[in-house]
Amino acid sequence: MLRSPALILAALVVTTSLPAELEVIPLWAEGAPGAESRMQEPEQAKDWWVKNIHHPSITVVPADPAVATGAAVVMFPGGGHRELVFPPEGLEPAHWFAERGVTAFAVKYRLFREPGSPYTIDDATADALRAMRVVRHQAEEFGIDPHRIGIQGWSAGGELSALVSFGENAGAPQATDPIDRVSARPDFHISVYPGPLGFPAGVMSADTPPTFFICAMDDAFHMEPILVVLPKYQALGIPVEAHLYAKGGHGFNMGQRSDLVSIRNFPDRMIEWMQDSGWLAND
Repeated sequence: MLRSPALILAALVVTTSLPAELEVIPLWAEGAPGAESRMQEPEQAKDWWVKNIHHPSITVVPADPAVATGAAVVMFPGGGHRELVFPPEGLEPAHWFAERGVTAFAVKYRLFREPGSPYTIDDATADALRAMRVVRHQAEEFGIDPHRIGIQGWSAGGELSALVSFGENAGAPQATDPIDRVSARPDFHISVYPGPLGFPAGVMSADTPPTFFICAMDDAFHMEPILVVLPKYQALGIPVEAHLYAKGGHGFNMGQRSDLVSIRNFPDRMIEWMQDSGWLAND
């Protein structure tokens, strides 16, 4: 059983802005591989950030039952792999999606650039793959369609969403853990000002999920990965939509940090794309 009441309580104490009714599920009940000895170590959190993550988890934000569509998004906040911008790029967008009928899962993953961290990008990627598998494995319990589970990444989290979307994400049929037998492939991908890791165009294939990109043109470092892969999407015939705004800078979260009307309204473009793509259809 993945749920741990003690872990849930600890997470609520650490992240004081987290509503008590939200469920926190560890990705590995007995601790992440290689990090088991630190699974009880408390996270650190203040204002907009969370760090010192040694027991990665997902926070479940269920869709409003009145408008639930059966779709889901698993989201990975940014923070340069040094910290997680967890409320602004995790809980806040999760609640936004839930209000629109999409169950959301905000992921806390291990940080390989945090000072003193023992982890690597491979550990963070393992957390991302595991999060997708946990959500799909328990889709019925969450009231979601296992064939309409997307991934969303912000900045450094966009690197993880790229590594999952473009990389090896099939399940292992012979795995002893039934969760590891489940595919981690997202059905769709939302990438918000992503970093460059995970974006070599050569690893893409026709199995790459349909993708929605958003970035500002004056955020050149994060715009470049998008420009690199767009021709590959076209060549492979994979549906893709990209919104490259003239201005906006980096780290505008859900738009509320910007005075620009286009940036403040960008979240509506995400849900419109999902609607037009059929991900919100609840047959």
